[in-house]
Amino acid sequence: APLRRTLTYAIPVALGHARSGARVLVPFGRRRVTGFLVEPVLDGPGQGFEIKEAIEILDEEPALPGDLLKFLVESAGYYMHPLGEVMKAALPPGIDYSERKGILRRPKINEKTEKIATATPRAEPALPQLESRAPARARILAAICASSPMPIKDLRTVSPSYAPQVRRLAADGLIRIDQRAVSPRSFFDDAVPKDTPPALNPEQHVAVEALSEAVEAERYRGFLLHGVTGSGKTEVYLHAIETARRLGRGALVLVPEISLTPQLVTRYRARFGDDLAVVHSAMTDRQRFEQWQLVRQGRVRVAIGVRSAIFAPIPNLGIIVVDEEHDGSFKQERGFSYNARDLALLRAARCAAVAVLGSATPSLESFRNSHIKKLTLLELKKRATQNPLPTVQIIDLKSHRGGPAGQSLVSKPLYDALRETLSREEQAILFLNRRGFAPALLCTACGELLSCKGCSVSMTLHLRPELLICHYCGANRPVPEVCPSCRAGALQPVGTGTQKAERILGELFPDARVARLDRDVASGRAVEALLNRLRAGEIDILVGTQMVTKGHDFPRVTLVGVLAADVGLHMPDFRAGERTFQLLTQVAGRAGRAGIAGRAYI
Repeated sequence: APLRRTLTYAIPVALGHARSGARVLVPFGRRRVTGFLVEPVLDGPGQGFEIKEAIEILDEEPALPGDLLKFLVESAGYYMHPLGEVMKAALPPGIDYSERKGILRRPKINEKTEKIATATPRAEPALPQLESRAPARARILAAICASSPMPIKDLRTVSPSYAPQVRRLAADGLIRIDQRAVSPRSFFDDAVPKDTPPALNPEQHVAVEALSEAVEAERYRGFLLHGVTGSGKTEVYLHAIETARRLGRGALVLVPEISLTPQLVTRYRARFGDDLAVVHSAMTDRQRFEQWQLVRQGRVRVAIGVRSAIFAPIPNLGIIVVDEEHDGSFKQERGFSYNARDLALLRAARCAAVAVLGSATPSLESFRNSHIKKLTLLELKKRATQNPLPTVQIIDLKSHRGGPAGQSLVSKPLYDALRETLSREEQAILFLNRRGFAPALLCTACGELLSCKGCSVSMTLHLRPELLICHYCGANRPVPEVCPSCRAGALQPVGTGTQKAERILGELFPDARVARLDRDVASGRAVEALLNRLRAGEIDILVGTQMVTKGHDFPRVTLVGVLAADVGLHMPDFRAGERTFQLLTQVAGRAGRAGIAGRAYI
C-alpha cells in the first residue's frame, strides 16, 4: 500500500517463528491482505494502541532475503517513495493474497505442487498376497516401493487406470499420499553448444585482472569500462562473472533493451550452461515467477534482464554488470521511479560486490565520476578482433537535396553505397529515430495539424493497422478521410518514419530483402526471430529505430546509414546533444565487426 510508514502487528506464538522478509496475512482495515515483515519490534508502540495480530505466516523461507530487504528499505528512503510500492516492484506479479466482499483470494501464482505416493512399512510384506489377489494393484504398489516417494502422475506408465488403485492402496494403509512443491523448470528448451573462451588481448587482460582481483577481495568497488564498439566488453564481463561463480557468488547482468536479451542469453548459456535466469517484462507471469523462484532458491547463480532485474533475489551477490550504462531505458518512469544504474551501485555497495558500468559512450555523470575517482576507469581503445573502426562520412543534405527517384530520404551517396553493398552480398542497417509512417498529418486546405486532444502534440500516422497514434500517451484514433476541422481539405503525410522508409527502400531496391525493427514489431519472440533472420543472411537491409543501435553483433553488416541524423539535436531535452552523439556512435559501431571494412554515412 502507498503508505509512508510501516505498521506494527503482533505475531501470535501459535503461528511459530517469523523472519524478516516473509509474507504474512494480516487484517488491514476491514479486509485481509498480504504484508511483508520488515523488522522485529521487541516493545510495543506504547500505551493506548491496540496491536492487531497476524492471521497466518505464508513463507517458511522469506520472499525477500535479508540483504535485498535492507536494499529495498534504503531505496525507498533514497527516492522518498512508499516502501510497499518499492517492494511490489521487486516481486513477481500474482503472489499476493487479497480479499473482496469477504472472500479471500489466494495468489494467482502459487508454488506448483504435485501428489506423491510413499510406501508404508506394511507395503512390501503385503506384496506377495496382493499379486495373487489383485495383480494390477500389486504392479502399482511394486513401482511405488521401488521409487518411493513417487509422483502419482508417473504411474500412468504402469497402468492407465491407476487412480482407483492408488485410492484403494491408500485406504488399506499400504501407501501415504502427500503434496510436495515442484521445482521450477528451466526457461530454456533448446541446447546451446559450449563455447571456448577466445584469447584476450592486452587491454582485455588488464581489465579482467582488475575486476577479478576486486571480486576476490569481497568488498565494494565500482568500475567504468569504457570500450569502443566491438572492443570485447562482453568477454571481459564473462571472465569476471566466472571468477564470482568460482568463489560461489552470484552475478547480475542488466541490459537496456528486451531485444538484446535473446542474443546475450545465448552467449552466456554457451559459457555457463543453464546456470542462468532471465528477467524481463515480455515474459508471462508464470515464467517470471518460476525464474524468480530459481534465483531465490539459489538453483541458478547468474541472472540477466532489463532494469527490473536489479531486484532479483540473488544469494551472495558478487558482481553486477550494467551494459550500455548510458541508456535512458534504465530509468523507470511510472510508479516507483528509479534509475537501475544508480541502484546497481547502491546494491553492490551493500552486498560487498563489484559494480561494472560498461559503455562505448558513457554518460557524462559516469565519466565525471571516473575522473573524481568514485569509479575506477578501465579502457578498451581497440577492437578485440583488430578490425579497424568504420570510416564515417558526413553527408550535407544541402548539397544533396534530391535523392534517387525523386525522394529526399536516401541521398545519392548513401544510395550508391547501398547498391555497392548489395552487389557484394553484404548487409546494411539504416537508423531512423522516428517510428510510424509519418510524424504528422496536415490538411492541405486549412493547414490544420491533427494533434492529440490530451497532449496537444501531432499524432503519428501508422500503417498496418492504419491509425493515428500519440507517442506520448498512447492514444489512438482512426485516420479521417477529410480534415475534421474544415471538413473539406485532403490530409497529407508530413515527414518520414520507419514504416515509410521501409516502403521507399523496397521501391529503390526491389530485389533486396528489406525489414524493419521498431517498437511496433518488437513483441516477444518476433524480435528474436527477425534478428536471427538478419544473422542468417535472410535480410539485406534492416531499417529501424534505437533498437538497431544497441549491442548487436552481425558479421556481414558492413554499411550503416543514419537518416535525418540532426533530428535528435532539436529534441526538447537538455541531454539532446549527448544522446545524439551516443546513438550515432553506437549505430556506426554495428558496421565492420568481422574482418570486412565498415562504413557509416550520417
